[in-house]
Amino acid sequence: MGALIGIVLTALVARVGVTRSIRRQHVAQRRAQAAERLAEVGAMTGGLAHEIKNPLSTIGMNAQLLGEGLEDLPRDRAPDEQDRSRLIRRVDALRRETDRLRGILEDFLEYAGELHLDRSEADLNTAVEELADFFQPQATSAGVRLRTELAPGPMRASLDVPHLKQAALNLMLNAVQAMDTDTNGRARELILRTSRAVDLDDHPVVRLHVIDTGPGIPENARPTVFQPYFTTKSGGTGLGLPTSKRIAEAHHGRLEFHSDPAHGTEFTITIPVSDTPN
Repeated sequence: MGALIGIVLTALVARVGVTRSIRRQHVAQRRAQAAERLAEVGAMTGGLAHEIKNPLSTIGMNAQLLGEGLEDLPRDRAPDEQDRSRLIRRVDALRRETDRLRGILEDFLEYAGELHLDRSEADLNTAVEELADFFQPQATSAGVRLRTELAPGPMRASLDVPHLKQAALNLMLNAVQAMDTDTNGRARELILRTSRAVDLDDHPVVRLHVIDTGPGIPENARPTVFQPYFTTKSGGTGLGLPTSKRIAEAHHGRLEFHSDPAHGTEFTITIPVSDTPN
């Protein structure tokens, strides 16, 4: 009898030790993510200054040219059509660059600020259907076929649905822009897929896959795709993927990708079903 009690106590102690070890791993992981994030924010300041400098230079030059053009016009007549067109182009350039600068600042403030999630039990399939309906006109306008492949039944998890939609939308925008280039003869498709799985600790998770048929991510760019301000797109801020990754991790999940020039790119957001960090 004493031996049996000893075995039971030993098993209980071992289980407590494993639980504590897992908790320590979770704490260490969160601390590592926080340290990585502080380093990213520090590195972003130089990138932000560079990104702001370019549109500001364009704004300043066009403002100067616009002022000189107005000064050179005769005082006794209104601008002719040619002068008017030139001035309108200058004003349009100012507006575009001002909008771009505003977007850069908004993206920076959103990424650098503290992320507060308001999570509740929600159906991932429902969120994906709503997102697909919202994005359909933009996909059609870009000549991309958007379709959904949803796992059967409810896909319930603890989600901040607006933030999750934002993360997925960033991936979808990147996918559509990637398919602006040669797709090697493949149909231009954007697929939103949901699936169920278990993580390495046998905890249930739900997954959202954003799949495109584009040319894939160049191999030399893959190690840096989640770095702030890294972008291969003209006019991109380079904060879409880092923001999506941050949102996934705030859900105690992760964002991963697989890319193949022969098939395209698949980004996967994995989120645990419960509130317990995975």
